[in-house]
Amino acid sequence: MATKHILRAQLRSYPANGHVAFVPNIRKVVLEYCQNYPSSTNTRTFLANDIEHLARQNPHVEFVVKQRNGHEPIARGLYANGRDKVVPLQGFEVNGIQRKIQLLLDSSGAKIKPLKKNNIVESTSQAARGIWSGMHVDTPFKI
Repeated sequence: MATKHILRAQLRSYPANGHVAFVPNIRKVVLEYCQNYPSSTNTRTFLANDIEHLARQNPHVEFVVKQRNGHEPIARGLYANGRDKVVPLQGFEVNGIQRKIQLLLDSSGAKIKPLKKNNIVESTSQAARGIWSGMHVDTPFKI
């Protein structure tokens, strides 16, 4: 019985999103707060109680906590595409801070594109039958 040779190039795997694997876009979350500002009180409470649980839920993300005296609290998400998003955390309760960090974790890091009028729908393939219109049928379409 003959054995089949496995080439070295066949053993390589490439990270890609698809039906088999999911590669998250976020790489790092940096939480910055002030030790003295009253607006950082809820951020300090979140860091003392909830950050460890959130970090254990997301082992693919590096969490960094920085103390920035004299500044308002922020959360900064750094993404694989080289972009970053900054979310201010002042004025939020502890669960609101957790929701904002979850927003960073779920985000793709892509630039937000405005939805304008007269935008044509873009597709990767041609439509099989073209654009449907009620005027191109034997009996006109009635509303």
